[in-house]
Amino acid sequence: MVETKTAVVAFGGNALIMKDEPGLQEAQMAHADKLAAVLLRFIEKGYRLLLVHGNGPQVGNSLIRMEESVTKVPALSLDACVAMTEGSIGFFLELSFRNALAGIGDGRDVVTVLTPVEVSAEDPRIKNPSKPIGPFYSGYRADYLVRMFDWDLVEDAGRGYRRVVASPKPIRIVNEGLVRVLLEHAAVVIAGGGGGIPVTRDGQGWRGLEAVIDKDYTAALMSEVVDAELFINLTAVDHVSVDFGMETERRLEKITVSEAERHLRDGQFPPGSMGPKIDASIAFCREKGGTVLITSVEALAEALQGNAGTLIVPDEESS
Repeated sequence: MVETKTAVVAFGGNALIMKDEPGLQEAQMAHADKLAAVLLRFIEKGYRLLLVHGNGPQVGNSLIRMEESVTKVPALSLDACVAMTEGSIGFFLELSFRNALAGIGDGRDVVTVLTPVEVSAEDPRIKNPSKPIGPFYSGYRADYLVRMFDWDLVEDAGRGYRRVVASPKPIRIVNEGLVRVLLEHAAVVIAGGGGGIPVTRDGQGWRGLEAVIDKDYTAALMSEVVDAELFINLTAVDHVSVDFGMETERRLEKITVSEAERHLRDGQFPPGSMGPKIDASIAFCREKGGTVLITSVEALAEALQGNAGTLIVPDEESS
């Protein structure tokens, strides 16, 4: 009998809405099918999968729908929009993985979990929103939105004004016990979508926050919750590099967690791109002693053969 292991797989919402695509439902489902076909290889190798997806393009589109329809129906808050995209993306992924499993005669279940994630109301990132979200606006439109919705908007490199929201660090997966139980009985669990729904607790009980959580940090937290052996972070590049974009650019094939920490301190991984992925990978390696694979969806099959991707391993596995 093959021993069952757990892999947490993190990927952005742009795995389903590629650059310059309008985000048609049919196209997103087709991308989900391709993702399921590749990740099926891990299931065949004895892994059960916990998927943590981003929702950047999808929640941006949801906010546009809210804004455009506000004169006809009441708009929903950002945390509600995150919950909506958790459900819709989870639906696409569920269908794709159910079909993929049926193709190999695997009758196990696939399930999506709406996932409240606790953040601290005292997190300084809440008082200093900096995460860009949604479309660009003209100065006139931006002024209206500030007055109408009390949004924070900033000018973005001459392209117009864009809303910025808080992006606090996750503290705890509120329904973590449920996630663990479901993973014992399912081949694939989809949880923490969009980084999870940000919630906090005060004297009145639980309440949602107009914020977004970085899915990489939530994925690392999930890895600890489910005691994962492997953390796969799918991104836009086939591998991690240092001196990216320079003549001295160097591909990293396998590095230790200490080497990753050094490169992060040296500023090799910017906060707006590779930084959170490396930071989350370091946390996983330190806490669980597991292995991290960073690569693209397209290169994942090659990475399984050791011909692509970047591995981050505990220091004692450096040889």
